[in-house]
Amino acid sequence: MATVKLIIEYDGTNYAGWQRQPDQPTVQEALETAIQQLTQTDLSVIGAGRTDAGVHALGQVVSFRIEKDWTAYEWTKAMNARLPKDITVRSAELMSDDFHARYAASGKLYEYRILNRPERPAVDRNYVWHVHRPLDHIAMQQAASPLIGSRDFTSFEGTLTDNEDPICHLQQLNITREGDDIRIHAYADRFLKHMVRNIVGTLVEVGHGKRPAASIADILIAKDRTKAGRTAPPQGLFLIRVDYGTI
Repeated sequence: MATVKLIIEYDGTNYAGWQRQPDQPTVQEALETAIQQLTQTDLSVIGAGRTDAGVHALGQVVSFRIEKDWTAYEWTKAMNARLPKDITVRSAELMSDDFHARYAASGKLYEYRILNRPERPAVDRNYVWHVHRPLDHIAMQQAASPLIGSRDFTSFEGTLTDNEDPICHLQQLNITREGDDIRIHAYADRFLKHMVRNIVGTLVEVGHGKRPAASIADILIAKDRTKAGRTAPPQGLFLIRVDYGTI
């Protein structure tokens, strides 16, 4: 029995998220279908993170166990021959039996992309949040500071979740700007449902002057989702990398 680790890239535009759902296309379903076609084996693949509908990934990690004696190169080549064009296996690796893509992860890096200009995008419309009013990215960075560290992120957690642990160790939350492009990078040991998108939505309100940068600390203390800002749209979010081992 082999344990296979895949690093995959996908455009989430045409998918109802990562997790398999009835009567809707998902990334998990596409991978499992490709494996079934290649090996005649029905199995469930495990993803490091359950990205939402419309969210993209450049470095999602997947694992599964299978009775198939293939090399890493054979897995990469065979999967890419079967997968749709908006999903690709960047690399494969044979792992020890105890490897688990989700539970073994020690950190994840997300990037959120904002296009800040009056004119709507054409080419990048599925890969950025178009914010037409000017944003003060310096104020947004100041607002981000209280979020760094081990915090209770209840105020930034999406609804309808069965998660019982709201504590995450957010180690990086950087906002940079180059011309009209704003990039927000968030790195933590784990993330709650919609956490990055809710943080981004709140920071954008700071950038618009709708709330002061100092209010972020009070939002954390409140542990109340209604105190934070809107949920940023999914298409600007990318899962960049998943780390394993000590961080």
